[in-house]
Amino acid sequence: MGTRITPYVTPEEEAKKTQVARMFDGIAHRYDFLNHFFSLGIDVLWRKTCIRTLRREAPSKLLDVATGTADFAIEAVRMGLDVHVTGVDISEGMLAVGRDKIAARNWNDRIHLIQGDSVDLPFEDHTFDAYTVAFGVRNFENLQGGLREMLRVLKPGALGLVLEFSKPKHFPVKQIFGLYFKHIMPTVGKWVSKDPAAYSYLPESVQAFPEGDRFLDEMRQAGYVDVSVKSLTGGIASMYTGRKPKK
Repeated sequence: MGTRITPYVTPEEEAKKTQVARMFDGIAHRYDFLNHFFSLGIDVLWRKTCIRTLRREAPSKLLDVATGTADFAIEAVRMGLDVHVTGVDISEGMLAVGRDKIAARNWNDRIHLIQGDSVDLPFEDHTFDAYTVAFGVRNFENLQGGLREMLRVLKPGALGLVLEFSKPKHFPVKQIFGLYFKHIMPTVGKWVSKDPAAYSYLPESVQAFPEGDRFLDEMRQAGYVDVSVKSLTGGIASMYTGRKPKK
């Protein structure tokens, strides 16, 4: 996987997942604003694209890993999926914000959030009709472990869907995205969140992520079949899908 990218430089070899949880706990109160600001609101359209893909699967039980403040889970219910969503995240601070948003919509019976780790999910085998991860897999300390664990809890034939940032390859999106992501985003993020490391980590983690065909290879290695990738908004993001084998 190459260089280990973490939010903070610590004297000890602190686990990446511990650092990621601490980082998101610290920025949870400003995360939604910054997320929508930095994506220019396009992240909402990306989620809608993913949910339209999920609608064809007609899931009744959906797992949302790295759910954060539950944006994806809330949008799935808002768009009319007849589904119960279980959201899992390692950051209790993010989950607290998500629970407030869910309660404000009176959707506590539709969405349930729990603290947990992608490599040790507290569910039985073959539990969910689908899973989603939106902008979370690049934060996994053990990518293969997370992919295999999420596959374990899927029902045979069920769909796993990953939405993640990618690196545009063509002019002018490549140049604009590079300037915005590497310079403007960390500066504004430092001002608003008071955590400069958090928004320096974001572009570094995107650079290090094995996108495109490399991520499809990771999915195949973890045991997925029928894997595919769809580029979104000029390559700024990608939607990956794969299935659990039926046998």
